[in-house]
Order: sequence, then C-alpha cells, then structure tokens
Amino acid sequence: MYKLIVLDLDGTLTNAKKEITLRTKQVLLRIQQKGMKIVLASGRPTYGIIPLAEELELSKYGGFILSYNGGKIVDYKTKKVLFEMILPSDVIPHLYRASKEYGTAILSYKDKSILTEHPEDKYVLIEANLNKMNIERVDSFTHALNFPVTKCLMVGESGKIAKAEKQLQEKLGNIMSVYRSEPFFLELVPQSIDKAKSLEYLLNYLKISRDEIIACGDGYNDVSMIRFAGLGVAMANACDDVKACADYVTCSNEEDGVAHVVEKFVLKEIVA
Repeated sequence: MYKLIVLDLDGTLTNAKKEITLRTKQVLLRIQQKGMKIVLASGRPTYGIIPLAEELELSKYGGFILSYNGGKIVDYKTKKVLFEMILPSDVIPHLYRASKEYGTAILSYKDKSILTEHPEDKYVLIEANLNKMNIERVDSFTHALNFPVTKCLMVGESGKIAKAEKQLQEKLGNIMSVYRSEPFFLELVPQSIDKAKSLEYLLNYLKISRDEIIACGDGYNDVSMIRFAGLGVAMANACDDVKACADYVTCSNEEDGVAHVVEKFVLKEIVA
C-alpha cells in the first residue's frame, strides 16, 4: 500500500488559476485521514508553498514541503528543516554581475519577501504574484544577501535568459546548477539539486521504500522523481518526453488528474 504521495504544484496539483479544485482537495484530505502523507514538491520558495500546505492541512496530518526544487525539506507539522542546500557565498557577486551584463533582473528570497533591486520589473512581479510574496527593494543585491541563500532567480526576456543560461552553464556549471524553469525564469541553485535526491533523503528519514510512494508531475524538473517513485505519474498536459518516463499518465491538471490517480490507486486499496 502506498504511504506517501509527492505532488508538483503548478501544472499538476493546481489548475490554470493556481487553485486546488474541490474534488482534488477532498480526496487528498481523505487519504491523509487514512494515514497517507503528502509532500508538496516545487521549485517555488518555501513561503510560496505554505498557502497550499495550509489548505491541505499538512500541519494537522504531518505532511512535508520540498521547496526550491529539492533544495530544502521542511516537516510542516513541526516546521523543522530536515534538509537544506545553499549556494556558495562567493558565487553571488558573479551572478549579480551577469544579470547586469545580460540586461536582466535578479532576485532571491528571505522569509516572506522577494529581494531585488528591480521591484517594478514585470517578471519580478510575476514571481511575486505566483508565490504571494512581498517585494522588498534593496539598494545592493549582494550586500542584502548576507544569509545562507538556497536560490537566486534571473528574470527577463526569453532571448536574454537563453543567452545567460548557456554562458552561465559554461562558466559556473562545475559549481552550481543553471536551468530555465520558464522561458523568462533562469534558476540559479546549488549543484545537483534534484527532487529525487531530496526525496531519497526524506524516505530514509521516514523509513519508507521507493515502492511505497507515488509521484505526480508535468515538467522536466519532475522527471527524476517520476522515475524514482514506485508509481511515477505524468499529467496529460505534460510534454511527450515527460510522459515517456512515467508508469501512468493521468488526466490534465484542468481535469482533476491528481484526484483521478488517488481514486484509482489509493482509495480503491483503502476500500478493499
């Protein structure tokens, strides 16, 4: 019987309005009442996942947040950080200078706020709106980041971001990971951050085997956990490459695809 379900957020758990539908919420609450745990796994910062964790009552049932694409794991019931990776402090100035060179904006996260020198940039506003976070304008990005940093995000027009991705991978790819999560978002994170690797750590902590978990996702950053899980699920709205890695393809995020998986593979076993 499955003991853990791992859910990507955007394009998987939530619909186009970034909302969990009533049907999906009801089935996820039901399996938690039966003892199954939920992990919300996303590239979002931790604070950006909290509203969904609250909606699904993870603090009551003992679920987990896997934020920054696996860079941090939080036990949402105790709020204890179980695992965290950080960027080398000496790489931050390089990233800042690169953002100036490519004509993009760069941001990072502290508690409930996004830190940036460009609070009115349209792509910064998209990130803030997505995560329901405040934007804090700083005079010096490098001076403001005087704490352990899990992730920076470079944002801008797709052509500029594509160029930055290629050149930063060449320059810094041996010490950190650089990849696009959207045409206008360039993720700048510690090396080897990966949802599956972080999940492996969590499973060891919980003493659960890979065969006892379900992982659902729609993006390239979900492939590793889809392959890792006992039951790897791709959404119908995922691209063909992602679907090819899955054990099962469910309905789209607009058609309660997560609820369909839970009803088919979890609730039937509970009833039986």
